[in-house]
Amino acid sequence: MTLIGRTRARGIETLTLDSPHNRNALSAALVGELASCLADCAKEDAVRAIVLTHTGNTFSAGADLKDPPDPDALVGLLRQIVELGKPVVARVTGHVRAGGLGLLAACDIAAASTESTFAFTEVRIGVAPAVISLTLLPRTDPRALARHYLTGERFDAAEAARIGLVTTAGDDVDAVLEPILDGLRRAAPEALTETKRLLTAKVLETFDRDAAHLTALSARLFASPHAREGMTAFLERRDPSWVE
Repeated sequence: MTLIGRTRARGIETLTLDSPHNRNALSAALVGELASCLADCAKEDAVRAIVLTHTGNTFSAGADLKDPPDPDALVGLLRQIVELGKPVVARVTGHVRAGGLGLLAACDIAAASTESTFAFTEVRIGVAPAVISLTLLPRTDPRALARHYLTGERFDAAEAARIGLVTTAGDDVDAVLEPILDGLRRAAPEALTETKRLLTAKVLETFDRDAAHLTALSARLFASPHAREGMTAFLERRDPSWVE
């Protein structure tokens, strides 16, 4: 079963997360297939930029609790997007949760519809937004991120734009993206590559410094009793035992 749709128009390759049975959760299979598609795009001169979007009403629900990706594979995917020599643009018309926000933050540009919602739900199931911090901490307002990391509250597209999680938001996300994609088509390919390298240098420093520690932290927390209780409660649609 193919989990990533692919289309191309005027140099823009669109990769579509298409795993509706789990709301495009980051399963081991989806992470692997997306990484493979991105590697293909990197080799093709005809691809000027990549749009990453989704089917259904959810961009990504975060890690698939039934088939989670290996933390190293998720780190590899996030770094692959950041390092890719072509711009990657996220197109969001639905909800984004937990690990999906790390994927969103890895993209160079992100546009969301005003119907989109966002939440860092990790603390509510007994874990922490560890690996995804590699892309989020260098690019997002730290005071706002503290609130949203610690509370797991849901917030809207206007807040996501205010704190730097997305670049821009509007009622019609394709209208918002039109001048952005036009600008990318007008840019010289080598100039895009070198300019992206300038923009991502600080993010890659975070990967070099923190990836091993955050991967180990993620593995430790997911194996903890709190995580087992939190994930069981989530799957059973009840509050975990620590809720007052």
